[in-house]
Amino acid sequence: MVALPFQIKELTNSYLAVGAIGAAELIPLILFGLYGGVLADRYDRKKLILFSELAALFIVLALFLNSLAPTPSVLAIFIMAALFSAVDGIQRPSANAILPRLVSHDDLPAANALMSLRWQLGVILGPTIGGLLLASNPIALSYLIDGATYLISLIFLLRVRNVPPIEIDETLQKPAISALFEGLRYALSRKDLLGTYLIDLAAMFFAMPNALFPFWAEQLDADWSLGLFYAAGTIGSLLVTLTSGWVGNYRWHGRAIIWAAIGWGGAIALSGLTQSIWLVLFFLAAAGASDMISGLFRSAIWNQTIPDELRGRLAGIEMLSYSIGPLTGQIRAAMVASATSLSVSVTSGGFMCVIFVAILAILLPTFRKYDVETNEFAISEREKRKNLEN
Repeated sequence: MVALPFQIKELTNSYLAVGAIGAAELIPLILFGLYGGVLADRYDRKKLILFSELAALFIVLALFLNSLAPTPSVLAIFIMAALFSAVDGIQRPSANAILPRLVSHDDLPAANALMSLRWQLGVILGPTIGGLLLASNPIALSYLIDGATYLISLIFLLRVRNVPPIEIDETLQKPAISALFEGLRYALSRKDLLGTYLIDLAAMFFAMPNALFPFWAEQLDADWSLGLFYAAGTIGSLLVTLTSGWVGNYRWHGRAIIWAAIGWGGAIALSGLTQSIWLVLFFLAAAGASDMISGLFRSAIWNQTIPDELRGRLAGIEMLSYSIGPLTGQIRAAMVASATSLSVSVTSGGFMCVIFVAILAILLPTFRKYDVETNEFAISEREKRKNLEN
């Protein structure tokens, strides 16, 4: 998360080269993310996670070896980024699809919050430590430490019980492409689900400035803060997660997602208008808090309304909705910064996010009016889960 863009920046000093990491990751994520969703509905989800984690370990070790070269290969870094994206695409649908199998229907919002807390602690500590390491140590050390954490992860994964499918949907007996299109048709038929995808895509595409962080820290004469740039949003997310008890009691999920996405865009726009490092970090934290509210309610809609036999394929689509936006958003941010300036790129992106989210809210009344107590799909899944638990 930190070492790749930092290393590209050090080797090229180019906005576009750093933004191109997102381009390298985009196609593998789309292809393997969708296919990973099919696999998650067809095979044991724990085993898919285990094997993909092992593959990621080898990729990190390849980055470590490349960093030891007298002149590290930029092309090799982009190839490894693409491979890592492919592995991530295989893994995340299975990881996301496991949760509804582990807790009751009504406890899913709280479980989502706990999973977010686990993720946030990693994203706060990892980039913060990574930024500090990169400020005063060879980049190879960061890759080596990352590889060691994958070994620890594999040890824990070996202790997780298997999670095979409860039942295999008849479409999964057909070729994978047919099963994939069945999942896509289901997603497109649900206007409430479609709203969660489109709102998040708009928010991330217009207001995702992560590719600019290495340059931003340097521009503010605060190289020491690079890790904090990556961690600030997650600190805001963490604060929301720790106070998220109200999420399970708020029934208007669509409204919450819309206002949270608008808050995200507004905070990003404000971060680009100041030259104070502390105000920048504050607004990035506020943006992260807004994004977390959106994420909690999006996860609640996904986990409380989608049948288990489609969960893996829909998890693949969900993963693309919250991954393609940031990747293409980084490309947009880098291109605009290269053509204008860093501040213009950040601020204009935030304002465009607010405008497009507002337009989508108007065009998607079914999503805007989503109510977990009356939504037919939420009611159906609630009854299914009660029957299984009984």
